[in-house]
Amino acid sequence: MRQLVTERGSTRTDLHGIGPAGAARLLADVGDIHRFRDRDRFVSWNGTAPLDASSGQQQRHRLSRAGNRKINRVLHTMAIVQLRRPSAGRTYYDRRRAAGKTSMEAMRALKRRLSNVVYARILADQQ
Repeated sequence: MRQLVTERGSTRTDLHGIGPAGAARLLADVGDIHRFRDRDRFVSWNGTAPLDASSGQQQRHRLSRAGNRKINRVLHTMAIVQLRRPSAGRTYYDRRRAAGKTSMEAMRALKRRLSNVVYARILADQQ
């Protein structure tokens, strides 16, 4: 599978936390990245865009259950791998926790950020 992914000119496996299976899933499900107008559309499509769950003075967001669950799973695995060892993802997660976010809120923020990283990498690969 690794050979098939690299034959397509993909560098997704270079991202920390994405293996050959995740890269193949991204190749198959995303297809042409230019079908998304911008990274916000990509985030909405893969289900990592948070939904507003605010009430009164309390400002909160919750997990979106919409979107492509297979890609969301790839991003979740990527986040878990980055949290296990010192990495840019772990640093970002720790900053969010220090800012007063719960662990689930920090994880949602990390997945959103990783979605932006993946979008940029796919865009660079296709150009």
